[in-house]
Amino acid sequence: MEHRRPKQSIIEPDFLLAAYGSGYFPMADSADGEIGWYSPDPRAIIELGAFHISRSLRLTVKKKPFEILLNRDFGLVMRECAQREETWISEEIIQSYVDLRKLGFAHSVECWDGSTLAGGLYGVALGGAFFGESMFSRKRDASKVALVHLVQRLNERGFLLLDTQFVTPHLRGFGTVEIPRQKYLERLKIAVQKECRFD
Repeated sequence: MEHRRPKQSIIEPDFLLAAYGSGYFPMADSADGEIGWYSPDPRAIIELGAFHISRSLRLTVKKKPFEILLNRDFGLVMRECAQREETWISEEIIQSYVDLRKLGFAHSVECWDGSTLAGGLYGVALGGAFFGESMFSRKRDASKVALVHLVQRLNERGFLLLDTQFVTPHLRGFGTVEIPRQKYLERLKIAVQKECRFD
């Protein structure tokens, strides 16, 4: 399911949060920047209690190759995620989520190697739901390590839902599954009503 609207300067935080709470998320067209609002059926999620970590990744995490920080440079994480041939992360999207970060709803999990941002991810926390938006790696396994730390944090803080929107081969390896949109909306309604604090 998709709705589109003309390009504008920014998405207001209240509108963005209401969209997430209703099962929608925005993506900009790579060619003209027009914003589309999506609510896919089926919807991809990671079951927090069934997150799969490979043996090799578990060993990597144990070695602590990166310093893990939250929200140190949220804007940079978004811009790094946008560095690809075709991207749905337009300047409008970046500024909209930076504003959401200032309000405490958007977050980044970052892997630092000294002064270098090696990888990370960002998303939106609303109640007990976390909506993963994008991730990137500049060094081997950096985005995977960030995801491991994200799931650990969500479990520690009592979150109920980790939405990944779509399934990718990368995410499938962690146990990402698809559920019908109606089932997702039922779980979303419960999750957003729970009081959870990400940071």
